[in-house]
Amino acid sequence: MKQALIDQALAEGFAKVGITRPDAVPEIAGRLDDFVRAGRHGQMGWMAERMHWRGNPAALWPEARSVIMLAEPYTPEHDPRDVPARRDRGAISVYAQNRDYHDIVKNRLKRVGRWLIEAAGPETEIKVFVDTAPVMEKPLAAAAGLGWQGKHTNLLSRDLGNWFFLGAIFTTLDLPEDAPGRENCGSCTACLDACPTDAFPAPFQLDARRCISYLTIEHHGPVDEDLRPFLGNHIYGCDDCLAACPWNKYAVAAHEARYHARDDLTAPRLAELAALDDTAFRAMFSGSPVKRVGRDRFLRNVCYAIGNSGDPSLIPALRPLLTDPDPTLAEAASWALARLSP
Repeated sequence: MKQALIDQALAEGFAKVGITRPDAVPEIAGRLDDFVRAGRHGQMGWMAERMHWRGNPAALWPEARSVIMLAEPYTPEHDPRDVPARRDRGAISVYAQNRDYHDIVKNRLKRVGRWLIEAAGPETEIKVFVDTAPVMEKPLAAAAGLGWQGKHTNLLSRDLGNWFFLGAIFTTLDLPEDAPGRENCGSCTACLDACPTDAFPAPFQLDARRCISYLTIEHHGPVDEDLRPFLGNHIYGCDDCLAACPWNKYAVAAHEARYHARDDLTAPRLAELAALDDTAFRAMFSGSPVKRVGRDRFLRNVCYAIGNSGDPSLIPALRPLLTDPDPTLAEAASWALARLSP
């Protein structure tokens, strides 16, 4: 049954499959508690609110006997580190340069799950999760042998690099578990050295409050002025630590066409983005993860990027935003204008 399941998952498009137990990572409750107590979750209150489930996968669904972890590559066709050097352009995280992965991965998981029920019998139950429930996917994936959590806290694999999404299928079926992954970072600190905001207090630890992905996506309101210059031209997410990892030499190509970057999102012009009203923003990012942050927060990030560009020719793009109804956006435009003005 296990080998047939793996074969089916690979046929559906997943690149790697591993199996673990819901109670295989008892240490994550303490790690999560330390993270939240230190305030490193920032404004992500949902992490604190669901700590019981997030820190104990067995409590999320007590009937589950096995957790099937699956990896799906979204490896970029270009080097995302090239975009930050183009200061009149915006850098959007690779995973958000086309369709929202949540729907794609979840539908693929459901197909594998339906096959499992048909193969094992109707008494088998499943639940599928893709980054939207209180599930600690990375520790579970490491326990299932898909790889290990690197010094940047993301999952790494010897044969996939770190450009892949994770999906989970919890099931009442009792399946043989895999050996956990072993850490293979060694003395390398490439990911830590690549972080513009020094968001890693120590290897294998992240302070989200300094992470560009958190600041540009999850953080509401103004970003601390001391951090703004380090955002560079990142306007949605950040790939710097991922792109720096040497294990990416083993990354496999993304077979899903909907992960391939749209031409207009690989390095969009900041001046054009600054002119987006709400309707145009929704149209441009329809079906994209970017849409969920909303026009005002996205343009806040665009203003920070313009302020960091050092390019006075972008000043006209800022002027209409100085009186925007959103006070955070108007303040960001004013800050950027002051940075570019002689």
